[in-house]
Amino acid sequence: MSAMARWDSEYQEPGRMQAGVFAVLVHIIFFAFMIFGLNWKTYPPEGMIVDVWSSLPPPPQPAQPVIKAAPPAPEPPKPVEPPPEAKAVPPKVETPPPPAKPDIALKEKVEKPKPVEKKPAEKKQPSQKELKEQKEKEEREEKKKAQREKEQKERIAAEVEQLQREQQAANEKLRAQAAHSAAQSRLANEIDEYKAKILAKIRRNIVMPPDLPGNPVAEFDVTLLPGGDILDVKLRTSSGFAAFDSAVERGIFLSKPLPLPPDPALFSKFRNLSVKVHYHE
Repeated sequence: MSAMARWDSEYQEPGRMQAGVFAVLVHIIFFAFMIFGLNWKTYPPEGMIVDVWSSLPPPPQPAQPVIKAAPPAPEPPKPVEPPPEAKAVPPKVETPPPPAKPDIALKEKVEKPKPVEKKPAEKKQPSQKELKEQKEKEEREEKKKAQREKEQKERIAAEVEQLQREQQAANEKLRAQAAHSAAQSRLANEIDEYKAKILAKIRRNIVMPPDLPGNPVAEFDVTLLPGGDILDVKLRTSSGFAAFDSAVERGIFLSKPLPLPPDPALFSKFRNLSVKVHYHE
């Protein structure tokens, strides 16, 4: 051990002294920084304020670089304004519109395609068979058309004829009715005429009793034979005066044959004749 210690003392590592000095210097600087550089005063912790957000705030906008404004230029000296009389209104100059940009005009020209001209389609010439079929079809159509026109004309003619027949029948019926009415009127007039003749003849043959009061009327039923001969006379209604009733009955018998119309068909209107005689006409 003594030999080893002696060897160590005799032998020393080169630079050991400089390292020890450097270490001491570093510790001195550290303690000096701890003493003079740090503030050993303690403060109580501040309270914490928490804001509750219903939604996250928008992200912060990036900071815009601050551009320093150039210093304002010095104001030019104000020109001396002339008096109001000397001021002249400058003419208004119209600014011409800016010319169209050539690239836009070119673009419009490019975007508008030129219309494509359509070539007329070449008509296909029909064959002989097709022409023949077309002609036969047209002929059939013409025949059908002619047949329809013929049927229509015949139908119209039949309707016109039917209307004419109906009109003719109506006219004939009207004429018959008019003739019948005229005949009836004529017969009525003729009957009335001959009854008036019969009454006039009977009155001529009556010998009226004098001084009868009022205007008594006697009515008799007279049955006649063809030719106007009297078959029977009966009193239907008395006048109230027997002398007047008897005078009328004698006058009827004295008037035979009574006048009758020449038409035998009217005799039925006179077979049973009612004769009414007034004392005064």
